[in-house]
Amino acid sequence: MSLSLYFSESMKVLESARQAWAEDLLAAALETITAALRSGKPLLVCGNGGSAADAMHITSELVGRFLLERRALNVICLSSNPSVLTACANDHGFDTVFSRQVEAYGLPGGVLIGISTSGNSANVIAAFERARSLKMTTVALTGEGGGRLASFTDFLFAVPSRSTPLIQQAHLCLYHYLCQEVERDLVAQERPDPITTAG
Repeated sequence: MSLSLYFSESMKVLESARQAWAEDLLAAALETITAALRSGKPLLVCGNGGSAADAMHITSELVGRFLLERRALNVICLSSNPSVLTACANDHGFDTVFSRQVEAYGLPGGVLIGISTSGNSANVIAAFERARSLKMTTVALTGEGGGRLASFTDFLFAVPSRSTPLIQQAHLCLYHYLCQEVERDLVAQERPDPITTAG
């Protein structure tokens, strides 16, 4: 496949995703995440393989910064601690590596983002089940159809593709947008308007 054709296929998937994701659903997810972070509740993020790297990427943007100077946010990547992951996998099985951490770090009113290109990752599904039992909101980034994860999520963003790399590229665009808007909303609320507060 030529580079030109690969870029063309990528743009088709991105455009299909843009059309598939309703603006009101995206706005509601953004407001839920922002409200949780504003109140100090945790945003937990998890995924396997390349999606684990995406989970770390999201966390780095929000604990550090995306574009704007602001306070650090309570965001935890559940894929990043090898001691916790291997302990849970060894003692309880690999399906528990995220759900145990949701039990440890989750709080009512918090949010869990799970990334799975198939939507069928057993450990992500287990994490969503545990999160919902704690009254956390769940946000899923998946491939076409959402897989089994669709039944356990409050906000589903399914990329209409079965190609793992093209799905991951769309996920990157989506979570960069989420980071940008969450950060913008939080900074706008934390910095008073000098015109309205003067005098």
